Amino acid sequence: MHKDIRLHGQAAEHIEYFAMVAGMEACQRYFFNIAQEENQVRIFSPGNEFIIASEGISYQGNGGFFCEYMFGVDQPSSDIAKPEIINRLVMYGARSDDAAGPISFSDRTNGRESYDNIFFEGNAVCNYFFFVHSSQLSRKVKNQQEELVRKIGKLIKRSESVGQERDDALIGELFPLLNDESAQLFVIKLINRHHREYRELFRQYYFRSKKISDDNFTHLIKLAADNRIDRYQQERMRIDVMYRHPANKRIVDEYRTILLACNAKGEVSHLDNARLTRLKTLSVRNKIPGALFYTLDEMLKKGRNLVNQEEQDYIAATRQVLEGIFLREKDIVSLINRDDMLALIRSKKMAMENRDHTFDQLMLDASKDCDEKIRDGADPSLLDGFSYVITYLDRFDSVSNMISQLAFMENVKIDEEMLRGLLEHRAAFDNLMQGSFEELFIRELFENAYLGRFGRLKVRTLLDGLDAVEARTGTIEELNRRLLEIDHEERISLILYEQVRDRIRNFYSKFATKADQEALRREVTEELKTKRSITSDIPDNVFNETIITIKKEVMYLHTLLPSIIADRNIGLREDFLTNSGLDRFYVEELEREYYEKNDMDMEELYQIRKGLS
Repeated sequence: MHKDIRLHGQAAEHIEYFAMVAGMEACQRYFFNIAQEENQVRIFSPGNEFIIASEGISYQGNGGFFCEYMFGVDQPSSDIAKPEIINRLVMYGARSDDAAGPISFSDRTNGRESYDNIFFEGNAVCNYFFFVHSSQLSRKVKNQQEELVRKIGKLIKRSESVGQERDDALIGELFPLLNDESAQLFVIKLINRHHREYRELFRQYYFRSKKISDDNFTHLIKLAADNRIDRYQQERMRIDVMYRHPANKRIVDEYRTILLACNAKGEVSHLDNARLTRLKTLSVRNKIPGALFYTLDEMLKKGRNLVNQEEQDYIAATRQVLEGIFLREKDIVSLINRDDMLALIRSKKMAMENRDHTFDQLMLDASKDCDEKIRDGADPSLLDGFSYVITYLDRFDSVSNMISQLAFMENVKIDEEMLRGLLEHRAAFDNLMQGSFEELFIRELFENAYLGRFGRLKVRTLLDGLDAVEARTGTIEELNRRLLEIDHEERISLILYEQVRDRIRNFYSKFATKADQEALRREVTEELKTKRSITSDIPDNVFNETIITIKKEVMYLHTLLPSIIADRNIGLREDFLTNSGLDRFYVEELEREYYEKNDMDMEELYQIRKGLS
């Protein structure tokens, strides 16, 4: 049975270390010394050395570095294609000309790293280093590295103990694989305490309700400022935490699975594209950052357009405007007229809907070309023309994001300043062509089968309110107040639904009468007031709507859905979706739970849904 010894200390103000050695004779040997005057800890075995200093680490000998992959970091295609690979492993002296190609090893394994670089290139919170002393390893270091990869590399890249920081379990997994009773395994764990504090606080806030309140965000900003955490590290920790929320991870992993299958086939079929679109739409509803999907697109497509090898019409139109007018003529501003500008905006909209990054690349190329032309003596007004284009495209992004959030998300903070800005944006778009604002942002939205009851009400209220402000029959203040009232009603509905749902599901007959429902209402109201989820009584219309919704759910799950599955009656399903008034998101989640609970084939569900949305 192997034993282990641990040395714990602090290398710098915010860097904590754990040095561990495991082996049959671990208790009978010294494996470290401390140089007080140099403020260093030296961990060693014959031929191997690892030094922990105040500014960073240095090493020589065999071994390497490993950590849990954070979501969004650049990974070798061979790793991202295998969902079971969750950790990054870098061996000292390892080289590869191609990320997916064979790895060669060198005897030159010495090096040094600053703490900033370790937590920038690796995991933002926790990173491991290791080396091994064993008489069974080859004499040459490069051969030792290759042998260690064969012995323990596969487990390191797949072990959940790494991300969970379960050091006992990790050592217990690794040491037996050395297959040498006299071996010694050295593991050094480095922790950034400031990053860990930020990540854990964000996780606590986000996992509570999948949203960050204004007060919580203020606390996070203060913590980041006090601990001097840069914005990049804040962002990557937030994205990683949001990805690891179970509800988010399921959606993102499904998106990745589909993309991997498309990558293997070399194309995206119409059915695949519909699934990807549905997942992205669902991500908006679930407040999943779009960056999670954009990162997967970039890592898996690797610059290849898997949808269609022919250039799309909207890309051809963009190229024509930018190359034929914007970049080849001197009087740029006068030549890019309203029709050209509207064509660019429509092209951008189409590119976003198709997840096609070619439009953005064309804009980037145009920007570089513009700078080069001015540098070579072109009229500086060329830059003014390009700024005109960018301003309108930024307007499009701003309005699109705001209206999408209002339509598909609850608890969206809209203030009077944002509404005044939206009023200005609408005037700018309608200045290109009367009605273009509705064409670009509203028409297709109201045709979207996934637009829920509250989302539709909020968007319609927004449009009517903006019309009233322009006609001077209403004010921005009144519009903002009405939107906040709807948001409040939506929040109460969601809270009430969660409280009532299990009772109705499990004791349906108990709440069949009006008297029983009134008793249920009093019980739930008292419970929510005790939890301070609400401060006043539940409105009649909100409670009654909740009861009706859950009864429809019960009827669908126990009566209609089994018949739809048995008879493949797609028409019955669509009729229910059309006439029940339930959100399509909501019904699809019920269907998913039903299939999972009954261990049924999800592909059958996809086929039933095919062509309906």
